[in-house]
Amino acid sequence: MLPDFERKILRILYNYINQRRRMPTLNELETKTGQDKKRISEALMFLKKDNYISWDDQSDLNTIIILEGWERESSRPQPQITDSGSVDYWTRY
Repeated sequence: MLPDFERKILRILYNYINQRRRMPTLNELETKTGQDKKRISEALMFLKKDNYISWDDQSDLNTIIILEGWERESSRPQPQITDSGSVDYWTRY
């Protein structure tokens, strides 16, 4: 499961590339997240270490390749569904 800030950075990168067809600059990430460059770089390195992004030339954000745009499903807790009869179909929404 991704920490909140790292998930936020991943979602910003994913949405930015899909809407604007380019990666955001570091200044744009600062504006969107409200965090400083050091914290953003740490989050990007975390995403790289966990294989959510590929980032070979770390001096340029345009070289980031998103490998997974969403958090992995296996790390999310799954709701427990119990079958207690056919009445639940009509009473649970």
